[in-house]
Order: sequence, then C-alpha cells, then structure tokens
Amino acid sequence: MGESTISARALNRATLARQMLLARERMKPVSAIERLAGMQAQWPRPPFVGLWTRLEGFTREDLLKAIERRDVVRGTFMRGTIHLVSTKDYLAFRQTLQPALSEGLSVVRDRIKDVDVPAIVKQGRAFFMRGPETFSALRDHLKSRTKTLDERALAYIVRMHLPLLQTPKEGSPWAWAASSDFAVAESWLGKPVDGVERPDVLATRYLSAFGPATAGDFKAWSGLRAAKEIFEALRPTLTVLRDDRKRELFDVPKAPRPGEDAAAPVRFLPEFDNLLLSYTDKARFVAEPYQSRLTSRNLLLPATFTVDGLVACTWTSETKRQTATLTLTPFAAIAKPAREALEEEGERLARFLDPGARSYAVAWNKTAAR
Repeated sequence: MGESTISARALNRATLARQMLLARERMKPVSAIERLAGMQAQWPRPPFVGLWTRLEGFTREDLLKAIERRDVVRGTFMRGTIHLVSTKDYLAFRQTLQPALSEGLSVVRDRIKDVDVPAIVKQGRAFFMRGPETFSALRDHLKSRTKTLDERALAYIVRMHLPLLQTPKEGSPWAWAASSDFAVAESWLGKPVDGVERPDVLATRYLSAFGPATAGDFKAWSGLRAAKEIFEALRPTLTVLRDDRKRELFDVPKAPRPGEDAAAPVRFLPEFDNLLLSYTDKARFVAEPYQSRLTSRNLLLPATFTVDGLVACTWTSETKRQTATLTLTPFAAIAKPAREALEEEGERLARFLDPGARSYAVAWNKTAAR
C-alpha cells in the first residue's frame, strides 16, 4: 500500500485535535494529563492554564484535589525537565526514560570525573528518605561529606538518577512553592517505580498526543536516543504518511486527523507548553519569521496564543491596583474578528488567574504590530 500524504495545515489540525485545542472537552484532569502524555511544569502555574484552555468547566480546585490525592505528581521526566504526570504514568515510564536522564549528565561530565555515581545516588536516596528537603539542603549535605568535590554536580547526579517528586505546599495557589521540597517517589507514593522499560508503549502514547510525527520528533520530546530503532520496530503497527517536505511521519491507526477546513478557535497557551516543545522544529505551529521570538538565552518559552491554529502572539499577566490585566503582544496585524475573540477569551483567562481581583482587562502592547 502506498504512503498517504498530509499537508502542513492538515498536520496542524491533527495535532490540535489530539491536544484538545480545536474544542474544549469534558474530561477529568488526570485523564486529560494522561491523554496529553504529561505537561511540562518548570513553573507551578502553567499546567493549570494548559488544562483551563483545553477542558470545559475546568477549575483550579479540580487539579488541586487530584494533586492532594496524589493521583498527579510533579517531577523530573521527559528531557530531564520537570513535568506534571499522572501517578500511573510516572510509575510506568520513569524507568523507560532513565537512559535519557543518564545521558543528561553530559553537561557536567568534566566536573564528575572519577566520581562513584551509584554511591552518590545512594547518598541522595538516604538523604531524601529522611523526609522532603530542597536541593539546596542536599547540596549542603553533599558538600559536608565530600569537601573536595563539586556539590552542585553531585546534586545533579542525584536529580537525574533518583526518582524524586516535588511535594506540594499547603496553601500555595498553584499547589507548589517556587522552590519546592523533594521526596523519593517510592516513599511519597507508597509504591516503587516499575523497573520494566516500555519505550514502544511510550512512543505510541507520544503519537496519540502529538502525531503524526517523525522519529526525530519523538526523540526531541522524550530525549531517548534510540528513537529511530523504536519506531522501526513499531513500523508494522503504525500508519505511515509523508508531509509537504516528503518527510516520513508515523501515526497510530485510526487517530483523529480532521481535514484542513476544521475550525481552530483562538487559544491561550501557558509558558513551556509541550505543543511547542515536542518537535524538531516549530513550523507546525509557528511561522518561520516568528520562531526566533520564542527563543531566549535562558531557554524560557513564553506564554503564547494561537489564531487559526498558529502562534500569533505572546502574553503576560499582572494584577495591579486590584485589576488583573492580560497584555497581548502580537507578531503581526490581527484581524478584527480574531482580536475580539482574543479579548473575550483573554478576559476569561484573567478571571481564572486571579479570581480575587476587582476588575479585569485585556491590553494590547502598543509597540507591537496591529
């Protein structure tokens, strides 16, 4: 059977459908997080915004309750970054991701020559098993025991090898404090991480959430170097497509792939949204002239919004004098109907972010294109 082709616009719509960005869906937060294959969570607030923009009737309390029940956890996961995932997925896939996490030590390789890595991990485990602690406290502990070694590099070994979870802080509006304590996953959840590696299952979960995609895209999302081999092993079970650039794309059979004419309403995305971090390039959602505007020296991905399925602007929020304001900075002129839709949706987002404010507003950056 010959390979089918898929246009750039249809590719955009397929991923938006799986990411619940064509229409808000009625779904529990835990189920949504699993469908999204996890949510990047460098900062505490972004996953709340990411679920608000995807789920019908979502409230902050919905996710806070799931976190309190420990059905959802926050810890080092894909790409060695902090993610919000279901407890079920964390236990099932943490070991699968370990090869990528171990390779992450390359950034400190010159600082850990001749270090006994298993011994340091053992020290870290013993330290955190005493109770939740910050990484600053861990570094002080390691420094007191290994005075001639680089305690920051040693702490990084622990971060990449020991399954740790950030513990919520009671009363925090977004569940976690800016600087959170960590606990050993097994002690926090009362269950051990599954020792079985399931790269094939993880790859199909990725395609369900982000496909159609290349093996390289899966590698960019997961950090697993063996992405090509994983996809080759799965090839007989997958649908194979070609995009406008003749690249080979893989997908799970019967996955939703709406046509090019599917309507894509305006949507606000939080900082670090995985929609923009899960491919080798951002062309699926960001026009080439604007991609550099989403890149910063400190690798922070700003909050954005989409118009007709493409990122068209960045946004920030601020509450001053009891007025919660969303400020939008468009990349180029935005047509009046889209501007009106953004202002309406933006005010709803401002109310979600600060329900205690007395008034709400959406402002357009005057220095931006109009």
